[in-house]
Amino acid sequence: MYQSLFLQAAPGAGVFNLVLPILIIVVFYFFMVRPQQKKQKEQLDFQAGLSKGSRVVTASGMFGTISKVEEKIITLQVDTKTFVRMTRGSISKELTEGMADENTEI
Repeated sequence: MYQSLFLQAAPGAGVFNLVLPILIIVVFYFFMVRPQQKKQKEQLDFQAGLSKGSRVVTASGMFGTISKVEEKIITLQVDTKTFVRMTRGSISKELTEGMADENTEI
């Protein structure tokens, strides 16, 4: 008699138990997965649009100006006569005026 009282669920508990995991997955998607996909797409679009003369920063923190663009290789001028070849994926972001200080000349 006592066991049947404890095992009975509330009338709406079945629907709640089904909706809660779905709601958690939806919230996880909109706050974690979707922003990451958007950021990744923006980075790939930026890397695809690299052109000669752009001032950029590499993933390792090296500043330079793009002097040559090939299919997968970028030649970066880091000083007057110093050129570094690197993959397109290693270019992190474009150098903006806010990032460049007075001591950084490229």
